[in-house]
Amino acid sequence: MSIFGERLRKLRNKQNLSIDELVVKLNNKYETSISKSMISRYENGQSDPKMENVKIIADFFQISADYLLGLSQESNKTFQPELTSKDERDIQKELQKMIDGLNNKGSYAAFDGQTLDDMDDEDRELLIASLENSLRLAKRLAKQKFTPKKYRD
Repeated sequence: MSIFGERLRKLRNKQNLSIDELVVKLNNKYETSISKSMISRYENGQSDPKMENVKIIADFFQISADYLLGLSQESNKTFQPELTSKDERDIQKELQKMIDGLNNKGSYAAFDGQTLDDMDDEDRELLIASLENSLRLAKRLAKQKFTPKKYRD
């Protein structure tokens, strides 16, 4: 038996679902054509699932695909907070402050006395994109850390 099949069977049994019931629920919820024999072959290790089916099954059981595939021992999905339009506005405001600071020759953030205007176009765009990505990551990590568990997926 494969790790995928073993974990699929455990998840199905944990929810007291027969293969027939699982197939009906998967096909109704995801408008897919997973068959009873396909689930049976997965559970018995006779067939490897397509990645699309791994994603569907992982989503249905609210677990990570990595767990189903045996790449992780943790079954929990990682909470990935979405950024709201307010978050996006805050990121753009903060980014503009950083850019303004980099454009001032006398500022602490200038690079060896150079400003953003002294950089070539490609370097300037890369630096701004890197700063924006860093701000987005910091915002997501803060939301992930401070969002109460009851509001997570």
